[in-house]
Amino acid sequence: MRHIISILLENESGALSRVVGLFSQRGYNIETLTVAPTEDNTLSRITIVTTGNDEMVEQITKQLHKLVDVLKVCDLADAPYIEREIMLVKCRAHTADLRNELMSLSTIYRGQIVDVTNELYVIQLVGDSAKLDSFINVLVKTTELLEVVRSGVSGIARGERSLHA
Repeated sequence: MRHIISILLENESGALSRVVGLFSQRGYNIETLTVAPTEDNTLSRITIVTTGNDEMVEQITKQLHKLVDVLKVCDLADAPYIEREIMLVKCRAHTADLRNELMSLSTIYRGQIVDVTNELYVIQLVGDSAKLDSFINVLVKTTELLEVVRSGVSGIARGERSLHA
């Protein structure tokens, strides 16, 4: 099962490596990792996407709580949440028909073409991971992908539930 673990911790050097170390010591894979300061520059928020059973996530959550720098830990998958990711795709666009097709696909997926040359387009897309995966699957049938860059998942709980100090 896919889990999105959100961690609020002190914005100190070494804090990120201690969190990641917990995963690597136990042989758990991190699919995506995003980290940035919050509205309070002394705190950072880490969002980790991993797959595993509930027992594995419970174990890692308990271990994270033991770290001195960690203030709060939340598995967003436990309740309704919103996730977003940004993706940039550089692809071939060397014919007029292909350029039209790429513009149409970008519109359908609510993406933007953010860079254009005679041969290439760079398309920006924001959405949940499933939407980005779907766009990639359509693009590989349409044109040659030269480069794909994804930010990793950012997530937030819906409603009153929040992760704050």
